Amino acid sequence: MAVSHQLKEALDTLKETGVRITPQRHAILEYLINSMSHPTADDIYKALEGKFPNMSVATVYNNLRVFREVGLVKELTYGDASSRFDFITTHHYHVICEKCGKIVDFHYPGLDEVEQLASHVTGFKVSHHRMEIYGTCPDCAIKEAH
Repeated sequence: MAVSHQLKEALDTLKETGVRITPQRHAILEYLINSMSHPTADDIYKALEGKFPNMSVATVYNNLRVFREVGLVKELTYGDASSRFDFITTHHYHVICEKCGKIVDFHYPGLDEVEQLASHVTGFKVSHHRMEIYGTCPDCAIKEAH
């Protein structure tokens, strides 16, 4: 239920900014909203190619760029790995496995005031912040133990 509400809001945002809603755009957005795994453009392409046989990876990339420009999607770049894409919901942080690269969302509202504090202490006009936490995911920890 909550997902369709998010999708409707995202589609409204696209309409307001004059972006045409194609079936591909709709499907890519829906996939991103439902995906908790921060997919790469390739992941999205593979998941949707059955439904849209004439869609290319380039189409996926171009649409992700459009979504990023209107503020619906964040591009996450970590080192030299492929960019991953994240549908922007509330402020959240990422816990990243150093072994397999899995990224898990982590909500921590206590950091919301860090921007005001940083601004107050330094005089900066703060636009945003990013925090990443690194470690070993449970799956990799199990593999390591054996």
